[in-house]
Amino acid sequence: MTTTPSPNRPNLKTLLVGKARDPLDRGVFHRLSLVAFFAWVGLGADGLSSSCYGPEEAFKAMGAYPHLTIFVALATALTVFVISTSYTQIIERFPAGGGGYVVASKLLSPKVGMISGCALILDYILTIAISIASGVDAMFSFLPLGWQELYPLGMPFKLLAVLVCLVGLTLLNLRGVKESVVPLVPIFLTFVLTHLFVVGSSLVARMSSVPQVIQHTQADLQGATQAVGWIGMVGLLLHAYSMGAGTYTGIEAVSNNLAILREPRVQTGKRTMSYMAVSLALMVLGLMLAYLLFRVEHVPGKTLNAVLFERFTATWPSSLGHSFIWVTLLSEAAILMIAAQAGFLGGPSVLSNMALDGWMPRRFATLSDRLVTENGILLMALFAGLTLLLTRGSVGTLVVLYSINVFITFVLSQAGMVRLWWHERLQPLAHWKKGIVINGTGLVLCLFILVSIVWIKFHEGGWVTLLVTGLFVLAAVGIQRHYRNTAKVLRRLDSLVAVADSTMASQTADQPQAPEPPYDPTGKTAAVLVGGYNGIGLHTVLNVVRLFPGSFKNFVFISVGIIDAGNFKGANELSHLQEHVKTQVDKYVHFAQRQGFHAQAFTAMGMDVVAEVANLAPRILEQYPDTVFFGGQLVFNNETMLTRLLHNYTVFALQRRFYQEGIPVVVLPIRL
Repeated sequence: MTTTPSPNRPNLKTLLVGKARDPLDRGVFHRLSLVAFFAWVGLGADGLSSSCYGPEEAFKAMGAYPHLTIFVALATALTVFVISTSYTQIIERFPAGGGGYVVASKLLSPKVGMISGCALILDYILTIAISIASGVDAMFSFLPLGWQELYPLGMPFKLLAVLVCLVGLTLLNLRGVKESVVPLVPIFLTFVLTHLFVVGSSLVARMSSVPQVIQHTQADLQGATQAVGWIGMVGLLLHAYSMGAGTYTGIEAVSNNLAILREPRVQTGKRTMSYMAVSLALMVLGLMLAYLLFRVEHVPGKTLNAVLFERFTATWPSSLGHSFIWVTLLSEAAILMIAAQAGFLGGPSVLSNMALDGWMPRRFATLSDRLVTENGILLMALFAGLTLLLTRGSVGTLVVLYSINVFITFVLSQAGMVRLWWHERLQPLAHWKKGIVINGTGLVLCLFILVSIVWIKFHEGGWVTLLVTGLFVLAAVGIQRHYRNTAKVLRRLDSLVAVADSTMASQTADQPQAPEPPYDPTGKTAAVLVGGYNGIGLHTVLNVVRLFPGSFKNFVFISVGIIDAGNFKGANELSHLQEHVKTQVDKYVHFAQRQGFHAQAFTAMGMDVVAEVANLAPRILEQYPDTVFFGGQLVFNNETMLTRLLHNYTVFALQRRFYQEGIPVVVLPIRL
């Protein structure tokens, strides 16, 4: 268990993010997980918020032939269902989560998966940035123009508001997944209910206008083919279709975040995906049809949705109409902002998966005492903040950078699933035909959209996204190479394990009933911090014996099972971790006993090694008063900022903490 601040004197962190949680409480998984409805709110806001700008972009792209938008609307709704259906198959095949990163890693190759993961992380960063910026833009549209000209703290008031909102969402997510979602439910429901009311009422009230819409569509179809030909008209439709591509971002979020869903996770994930797909398709299709039924046209300074709402309420009493418009548009502004939640949930999840595989610093897989990937949340917030500062919070600039990367992940995920179905075609009873049709269609659609977006946005600034993604990929390759080289060097130390095992085996054969050495209260005790039974731990133990010959009669071995994003997936996983830690540390005890020392093991489970060892220290010192603590520390020939970032220095942190309490700690170097 982690240490918690005194309830009488809570520190600033406790006030901001809440008290520590007990990861060994078997009920904690139930309390932290999300049912399908809350998952729809937390993960679906990104997709639904795109209905505030995706349909508008597609509608305006049709230019002089607005009624052809009906074909774009149908194609968009169909694409939503195709992509969501393909991701439902991913959820079934990969119930542990991970989404596009895991799919590409396992079905294509680890390096392709790494590219998918890097693209997705940057997309989530841009999701956070553009969602908050567009939400603040919408809110400022209701305020006097002079507010935008204020410069408090040396920056535009709007940019300051953006950063304040970013900090607020960051703190919400540091408190926990459910705590970050529940406060958003009223906003989410207000948006959904008001917009569905507009869409449904528009279709009912203007049903008599449907024949006219059909006639105008036929006229636009004939006019477009006469003006630019069939090929030109198809190109125009495809251009508008690709301009509304932002509509599909966020669909992948469920498969990336299965770990935070309520058991049974696969069923909850599929239900959440259904909610997202149906609500998004109805919203996009309904809004585009409503544009046509109310003959909505672009008005400078207003969104098409705002124009639609004004015409929809034109016959209402003035006060009621204005109130409805204000509530509806404010809900749009708010949901645009909370769409950033998908980035805060998805980004750290992908980061932790990549960290567990060695592509990112391992610290991104660790959990805070609130049982969230704190480092990942802070990194997403930091880079989203830098992006907002560099672009000055300009939505126009962010839109150019946005949505390219998510389609890189879409394409790689669909390609991986197509490859899977193709390999399974030879297996008996394999339902590969349906799968390959669904994922193959998704692959073609996503590849077309990706090429279109890159082509359209490249010279407008889209090249920046591709450049940053490339640099991020190179950084991931460098990190993984460093971990791989370090592992090769450490494997040389693991030869000590084979020597120790053979020595204990021979000693056991010679003395099968050797008595356990008794505790010597007059002798000193060496308390050695160890991880798994490996060369590093044995090297540290042997160095204690070599450097302090005859000084220590007793050995205490301390091992902490680290609970991280890789094993915090259920009570059974933690039980297995607990058993593994005990099995590993017992091997050190047996080794020391065979060398003639009294030995005992102390174990703990938690997220912070220093805190757990500090909790164990009073028990150890009570039983072994004359104790010196030891820990091994890797030493690189060329110490750099990279090595400090990629490796932990736990033993130094423990030394600093114990130093204040007068407890001796010796750091033994392990030179690589």
